[in-house]
Amino acid sequence: MRSTGYLIVGVFFGIVMYKSEAASWFRIYEMFQFDSIHMYGLMGAALLVGIIAVQLIKSKRLKNIEGEEIIIPDKKRSIARYIIGGIFFGLGWALAGACPGPMFVLVGAGYFPILIVIFGAVIGTWIYGMLRSKLPH
Repeated sequence: MRSTGYLIVGVFFGIVMYKSEAASWFRIYEMFQFDSIHMYGLMGAALLVGIIAVQLIKSKRLKNIEGEEIIIPDKKRSIARYIIGGIFFGLGWALAGACPGPMFVLVGAGYFPILIVIFGAVIGTWIYGMLRSKLPH
């Protein structure tokens, strides 16, 4: 039953991503060329909703479905990890024309060559898992 709920939320998220053109390579290209505010507005709105949601979860001490309090630990402060990770993420996003969320939306929309990018992302994640202990954190 829980999997059905996840599937419904995932399909809804995919439809919103597709209809808002967040999975459009043209919109992503426009963003990296600083030609349009569309993607910046979309990400800014998502960031604002996320900040408000996290603050509500922390201040109201909300509980998850199983009744346990949701605890969001503070992030470790490290400039190197965010700069290096951001560079790799940004390069991959610029080369592929999609970040991880929209990649799956594109598969659902029938753009099957993106499966090559998803395969590369999975391999990259696997390599990161192998090298994690040797990287700056």
